Amino acid sequence: MLSWSDIALPSVPGQGPPLRLYDTADRAVRPVTPGRTATMYVCGITPYDATHLGHAATYLAFDLVHRVWRDAGHDVHYVQNVTDVDDPLFERAARDGEDWIVLGMRETALFREDMEALRVLPPRDYIGAVESVGEVVELVEKLVASGAAYIVDDAEYPDVYFRADATEQFGYESGYDRATMEHFFAERGGDPDRPGKRDPLDALLWRAQRPGEPAWPSPFGDGRPGWHIECAAIALNRIGSGFDVQGGGSDLIFPHHEFSAAHAEAVTGERRFARHYVHTGMIGLDGEKMSKSRGNLVFVSKLRGQGVDPAALRLGLLAGHYRADRAWTDQVLADAQARLARWRDAAALGSAQSADDTIARLRQHLADDLDTPKALAALDSWATFAVERGGDDPSAPAAFADAVDALLGIPLR
Repeated sequence: MLSWSDIALPSVPGQGPPLRLYDTADRAVRPVTPGRTATMYVCGITPYDATHLGHAATYLAFDLVHRVWRDAGHDVHYVQNVTDVDDPLFERAARDGEDWIVLGMRETALFREDMEALRVLPPRDYIGAVESVGEVVELVEKLVASGAAYIVDDAEYPDVYFRADATEQFGYESGYDRATMEHFFAERGGDPDRPGKRDPLDALLWRAQRPGEPAWPSPFGDGRPGWHIECAAIALNRIGSGFDVQGGGSDLIFPHHEFSAAHAEAVTGERRFARHYVHTGMIGLDGEKMSKSRGNLVFVSKLRGQGVDPAALRLGLLAGHYRADRAWTDQVLADAQARLARWRDAAALGSAQSADDTIARLRQHLADDLDTPKALAALDSWATFAVERGGDDPSAPAAFADAVDALLGIPLR
């Protein structure tokens, strides 16, 4: 599957401190210590609808990680999937009377356009579930052979399930107790009441074909992948086990990330799939959680169509800390538009005060668990002083603009 176009980043003199991120599994902010090539897997969209601001906030957060690594001189191997075969996609296609393949391709194309408009650096590997079915089948075979998975005793639909107790460390990533796991499993796509399962928490690996559903051949019969195994297979076959960051929204902590890690760990014998598990907060609208069930999703493409500058959208989403649940309002957008205008005025000056200390503070705040509120405040101070009082450094406005572009993805010129 094609990714979107890459972006040439300005070179910014100097270097910031090493990146530290909050790790969900360890419940602490700790250093990220990649080698020459930093590795990251971020869970992608299920393409049944357009990119909303919750999606955008997540991908912007990990875009900052990507940019901080690039600024530090790392090569970055970034992998993202597209769950282009799943129940929500089939349900939306049936509702609208169209082919699920056409729907998935259209919404994936729109997602790419939104990411390009928001200047998100593209993944090196952008992989759809459909194109990775063979990899999933191979991984499921290994899990069944090892006893970590089993086929339910159901002549009509012999689904394959992963044993939640297949790894001793199951539960370490989320830290949830059994009751919390059961609650989220039922709420977030699990099937605790499926007859034939040995444990209500056992997760679907391979779904036997049902009438009207697409299917692919496998040793267990025709069917399609479960959700969590898709990400385990794609990550293992691109960046292996023990990669630097696995990322996604906080709603993926359990069951998705817990099980994708457990699937991989059961096959490799490693005790930890990723070295850091990093999760973003949820975006709400006017005091309510943004969700398709509430019908209050705000789409990036719609805002772009209304003439909103994508750079202002980016600034509005970066105004809050990535781990915080936060609201999107008209005021958030208005503040972001005013901030963008002020920064662009400063970048257009013929000279200003030196930007070196401000750039150092920008790097320092981003390295500290992507503290964008403090980073933006530091940039505000420089821009306001520059516009109101000027300065005698003719290189400062361009240095400021280059740093904002390279590290925050905001074009000022």
